[in-house]
Amino acid sequence: MALLPILEFPDARLRTVAKPVAQFDDSLRQLAQDMLETMYAAPGIGLAATQVDRHIRMLVLDVSEEQNEPKVLVNPSFERVSDITKPYDEGCLSVPGFYETVERVDQIQVHAQDLEGQPISFVADGLLSVCIQHEIDHLDGKLFVDYISNLKRQRIKAKLEKLHRSRA
Repeated sequence: MALLPILEFPDARLRTVAKPVAQFDDSLRQLAQDMLETMYAAPGIGLAATQVDRHIRMLVLDVSEEQNEPKVLVNPSFERVSDITKPYDEGCLSVPGFYETVERVDQIQVHAQDLEGQPISFVADGLLSVCIQHEIDHLDGKLFVDYISNLKRQRIKAKLEKLHRSRA
């Protein structure tokens, strides 16, 4: 297994729309394991393939307190179960150190495939629902900062660009 570098905002590659997975093989399973290891080490509760510069529709997550319930969703999608939305303070491994309040649908019906290509479907609510919506946004080339004001987004961008320059 290997830790993968995580792209950081405002890297343009984060805006790439991921392509559906068609081949379910050992390389896909290895990428999923590497993504889980990277997510846990970061530490985070979710990671989309886009964030590690692999532009395929796959995400990993684990919202359990003990970090012992990993999930891998391939070609995920969701639909609203209800129209109830709730505000959540979101952070992101690609926008390190920043948290903003985002309104998300509280309960969703998730459709995806597992690492063997078998269909899976379940209802998610609360933090699991928020995490899945956040990671699917990544697969669609969106970031949580797209939900906040332009002024706040520009401030975050400027701070991260300064940080990136200081690391170079």
